[in-house]
Amino acid sequence: MAENALELKDVSAGYGETVVLEDINFTVAPGESISVIGRNGVGKTTLLATVMGHTTLHKGEVALAGKSLKGVPIYRRAAAGLGFVPQEREIFPSLTVRENLDVGARPGEWTDQRLFELFPNLKERLGNRGNQLSGGEQQMLSIARALLTNPSVLLLDEPTEGLAPVIVEALTAVLAKLRNESGLSIILVEQNSRIALEFSPRCVVMDKGRIVYDGESAPLRNDPEKLAQFIGVSE
Repeated sequence: MAENALELKDVSAGYGETVVLEDINFTVAPGESISVIGRNGVGKTTLLATVMGHTTLHKGEVALAGKSLKGVPIYRRAAAGLGFVPQEREIFPSLTVRENLDVGARPGEWTDQRLFELFPNLKERLGNRGNQLSGGEQQMLSIARALLTNPSVLLLDEPTEGLAPVIVEALTAVLAKLRNESGLSIILVEQNSRIALEFSPRCVVMDKGRIVYDGESAPLRNDPEKLAQFIGVSE
């Protein structure tokens, strides 16, 4: 039986002494896509931060491909196969697109050619600095940079936030292509529940630092009242 791509077992974590996540249990299979939804402040971003090693792990175990990440520094987690696209994008404003892409690039299936098939705009902008890109281009650069690390698990934190509807549409098409063709395990944290529930067949709903639903997306997508019970907002 193949190892899970990612597993969180009895995880409680937070910032310093403050506990944000409690008793988190879930697994991600190789190649599986999962969406994480919930109101603001329920711990969605902290969940990804905990996988990446940005938080204090108070209890439990985080494992990548069956290997514990306990005590493993952030840069080694990235080298082990975690790709992270933060909510703030965190591209380098004074570096060119080319330089941003080269920062963490590692040999593997994701090459420049494959990347530019997915993001043709970036090929045209290679000589532009990060601060000369639009918000949508910056988001695509952030995703592209993560892909060039050749991860096995891709963590996406609110990738559509603050983008115009036409850009959101283009970005969700890219994410669907990644889901269908890349073989990556993907965890998408997304405030827009409609996008999240359409993206993946499985959904995790968080509330007050806990998982309150882990199951098929379809029942929530097809029942606005049930969705509203979980997240307090009907989309």
